[in-house]
Amino acid sequence: MQYTKHYSSPLGNLLLAADEQGLTGLWFEGAKYFAATLADDHEEKDTPILEAASRWLDAYFAGKRPEPFQPLHILGTDFQKTVWEILRQIPYGQTTTYQAIARQIAAQRGLDHMPSQAIGSAVGRNPISIIIPCHRVIGTNGSLTGYAGGVKKKAALLKLEQAYTDEMFIPEKEELAA
Repeated sequence: MQYTKHYSSPLGNLLLAADEQGLTGLWFEGAKYFAATLADDHEEKDTPILEAASRWLDAYFAGKRPEPFQPLHILGTDFQKTVWEILRQIPYGQTTTYQAIARQIAAQRGLDHMPSQAIGSAVGRNPISIIIPCHRVIGTNGSLTGYAGGVKKKAALLKLEQAYTDEMFIPEKEELAA
């Protein structure tokens, strides 16, 4: 059984989800893939895991560097989980690129190449936003692209972590569609 809780953040409302094993979801309301891993049979109820996630978010939005959140119960394909585990390794206040993650996975699998688009697809479907820091992945050219919650929220999260630089930019609408 999954349980949900609403959380009001400085960047908008969030929906948190958890089961008995751990946190299963954290989405900005209205985001792409919103509640994609949420079971149809769920109940709004405050649980110890959801309370812990709320405290983690309180600390995060206060500008503190909370410890990695546990427990997580990540729902996705093996490939997605591999990508999301790499995301969890990106330090607070730092960024990486889709291409760097693609190279890392290609090396792990003994491949010559891994398409960055495959990485982008997995990053975009991250069901536990912020805690699994998909906002720390940027384009090779420094663009803030590919965030399911919207690039303005991505920029705000990076600014909070002091990882946003003047060289980063939000692509024009036409570039986002490409």
